[in-house]
Parts: sequence; C-alpha cells; structure tokens
Amino acid sequence: MRAKYVMSEVFLGLWRNISMTVAMIITMAVSLSMLGAGLLLYNQVDVIEEYYQTNLEVVVYLERDIDQAMTDQINAELKDNDLVAEVVYESKEKALERFQETFEDSPDLVKSVDADVLPSAFRVKMKDIADAPELIKQFEEREGVYQVTNQREILQQVFDILGGAQRLTLVIALVQGVAALMLVANTIQVAAYSRRREVAIMKLVGAPNWFVQAPFVLEAVFAAVIGSVFAFGTLVAAKFLVIDGQFEDLFKLMPQIKMQAILVLLPILVGVSAVISAITAWITLRFNIKV
Repeated sequence: MRAKYVMSEVFLGLWRNISMTVAMIITMAVSLSMLGAGLLLYNQVDVIEEYYQTNLEVVVYLERDIDQAMTDQINAELKDNDLVAEVVYESKEKALERFQETFEDSPDLVKSVDADVLPSAFRVKMKDIADAPELIKQFEEREGVYQVTNQREILQQVFDILGGAQRLTLVIALVQGVAALMLVANTIQVAAYSRRREVAIMKLVGAPNWFVQAPFVLEAVFAAVIGSVFAFGTLVAAKFLVIDGQFEDLFKLMPQIKMQAILVLLPILVGVSAVISAITAWITLRFNIKV
C-alpha cells in the first residue's frame, strides 16, 4: 500500500510540474550526452594509441640515385639490428601506389606526382617503438640514406589534439552537470512547496521522514533516468548518422568506434544520473526544506 501511494505521488508530482520536469529531463540529457561523449572519446583515444603503438613504423628513406648493392647492404644491417622486428622494402612504384591511395580524393595532386619523384624506403617495425630514436641515430647519417622518420613523433600532435578535445568535453559535461543538479534542487524545492500542506498533515499523523521524502527523491531519479536514456539515444544516433556517415574515410587511418563501447555507457549514464539526482534531492530536502 505504501509503495503504491509513493509511486502515485511521484507521477502526480511530475505531472503537476510538467514544465520543470521537461526542463530537468532536457538538461540531464544534454549534460549526460556530453559526459558520455567525453567518456567515449577518452576510451577511443586509448584505443587509437594502442592501435598505433603496435602499427607505428620507422621509415628509412633512401637516396634517389642509390644503387642495388647499397640498398641490399642497408637492408641487411636493418634486419640484423637487435631493435628491429621486421623490415619491408617499399620501391618507388609501391610508394606511388600508397600515395595514390592516400590522396585519391585529390586527383589533380595525384596526376602531378610520378614514381621518380618519390624515394624508395624501408618500413621498419620496431620491437619497441620507444627505441625508435636510437635506431634513427644509427641510420640518419648512413651513406645512401636520405631521411629517417619516426611516425610516433608525427602522430604525437594528433594525440595531443585528441587529448585536449577529451579534456574539453569533460569540462563542458561537468559544467552542464552542475547546471542539471541546480535544476534538480530547484525542482524539488518547488514540488515540496506546492505540497507543503500535504507534507504537514503527513508529519502530524506520524509519517517517517523517509516516507515523506521518498516521492520527491524518486521524482528526481525518474527524470534523471529518462534523461540518461535520451542521452544514450543521442550517442547511438551520433555514431550511425554522423561518425559512420560523415567520417567514414577516417577509419582508413584509425580504428572505428565500436557499438560495444557505446552500449557500455548505458548502465554508467543511468547509474550516475540516478545516484547523483537522488543524493541532490535528499540533501535539498534535508537541509533546505522542513519536512
């Protein structure tokens, strides 16, 4: 009987303050969407770094006029090096194919480059990419070598940008979260004030505090859970309509965001929103409203 009364009061309270309820749900949805995006980006940065850590190479570019004997000698030295796991020779023709695949969306640029312009190279996979500077030091002044590059250093700027976006998203989510909590507190105060006579009567007949406070706390939790479901739906829609639809070419260079990573966010968003809203509502009732 008590449970039935509490639930009826919850839905009645939500309907009485429908505009505040809708505002709370929307604010929660926006802040939780930002939080989910931040967590998703945080996880994806780790996935990208792990992907590239296992696929990054040191590229040894050769002089354009190098002869076959010198090429074979450098190849042998690289394969005998203790820091090297694998060596793959890339001819000028193969380099041109790679260039054409990379810039296939710029046909004018592709037409302006031929195989003679691009140098042949050795693509070296390290046992540990952290040892790349030592290998570069050994070969950068080597006869027949034009340049040695470390892909990790080139991509470090990309990782720094992703890390900055990651932190910015979390900061925005935090600000939105504070706004959502303030709205929750305000909604609870308005709801309690509108039912102050009912609360006074319940206290007079000896109703315990938890019984009086339960409908208000559950109102906040209910609105927060609905907001978290909307936030989850927003993230799913963003994956299929925006990320997969508009940035498909990016997945040639980095791993795709998996649906499993988004599904994991649903219980996190629901749990975080429910717990924080319940605590906020309880504190509001406990210290700001005499019930």
